[in-house]
Amino acid sequence: MVVSEGNEPRSIVVGVDGSASSRQALRWAARQAELTGAPLRAVLAWQLPPGYGMPVDFSDTDFEGQARRALEDSVAEALGEHLGVEVVLRVVQGHPAPVLIEETRDADLLVVGSHGRGAFAGMLLGSVSGHCAHHAPCPVLIVREPRP
Repeated sequence: MVVSEGNEPRSIVVGVDGSASSRQALRWAARQAELTGAPLRAVLAWQLPPGYGMPVDFSDTDFEGQARRALEDSVAEALGEHLGVEVVLRVVQGHPAPVLIEETRDADLLVVGSHGRGAFAGMLLGSVSGHCAHHAPCPVLIVREPRP
């Protein structure tokens, strides 16, 4: 286990987007947090939909609330009600890659899912996982989407 100078374990950050690979990443990160005693931070990034050059009134839509519910649902589905570790939920507006990089400034590990499509695409990293692997200030574990 890697610990900070104060002998306190630093956090494990896991990116969540509701996909099967992010739920697998969440399960893996929760088990690692349980084994090491590190705090677990589940992060979901959200963005406003594009307006395509037309002004759009989003004042009646709670995008952040929808994102929080999606994160809560993903955690409940992946980990169940009886967690062996406390999970801090973070909902942040922004593109997932830079949001996750910023969230790892005080972390020992970032865990993300990767979901390729098709035979060739399945060999590639997604844009978010690839960006995180190249730019995160801590080690990154990429969990592949389960094969059908």
